[in-house]
Amino acid sequence: MQSNPLETWRPIGTLWRRLIPPIDKRSAKSFIRTNERIRAREIRVIDENGEQLGIMPPFEALKMARERMLDLVEISPNAVPPVCRIQDYGKFLYEKDKSERAARKKQKVIVIKEVKFSVTVDEHDYQTKKNMALRFLGDGDKVKASLRFKGRQMAHRDLGYKIVNRLIQDLGDAALVEFMPRMEGTTMHAIIAPSRKAESAPKKPAVEAVAKPAVAAPTAAAPSAPPADTPPAQP
Repeated sequence: MQSNPLETWRPIGTLWRRLIPPIDKRSAKSFIRTNERIRAREIRVIDENGEQLGIMPPFEALKMARERMLDLVEISPNAVPPVCRIQDYGKFLYEKDKSERAARKKQKVIVIKEVKFSVTVDEHDYQTKKNMALRFLGDGDKVKASLRFKGRQMAHRDLGYKIVNRLIQDLGDAALVEFMPRMEGTTMHAIIAPSRKAESAPKKPAVEAVAKPAVAAPTAAAPSAPPADTPPAQP
């Protein structure tokens, strides 16, 4: 008897029992019964054009699929009775993989980006780090605002809380605090997530500038010519 290399045999008394390794969760999730692997007594069959063929035993549906040079694929095993479709199994796997890849592309991967401060941060450096945090939040990423204390700075933790709380206040409606400032060893950090308040807020209508009519500049009046019948002035 030819044995499967994945199978093992264990003696139990005078008998031998075949042990089959368990299937991992990923394989069990992606397992799809086809053709002779369909063990239900009756199945509901759909042809390759999407038309209902009714309820029948699996061998009859498989015979119809073989006549059309196609496969019998179980697409809804939890239904009563299970739903199977006559189609090309290779094309079915290709379309399934294509739809899963398209769904993965649409998923937004949230990244936590860190912005580091110091107790002695100056105003210019603080504004630069704040603008970085605003840019990260605008891209849909989370921000980890961290501040590390060195040496004797541990005695001035209140200064660190003031810096991180100031950052949270300056970010305003663009941020949503997930974790308030807290200490972990010599580092204080807070987790800030992007907020949707700014997106949902109605935009103010732009005020159209009303063009004022242009005022014509006064023009110099041309000297009027004397009447023809006016006598010349006497010396």
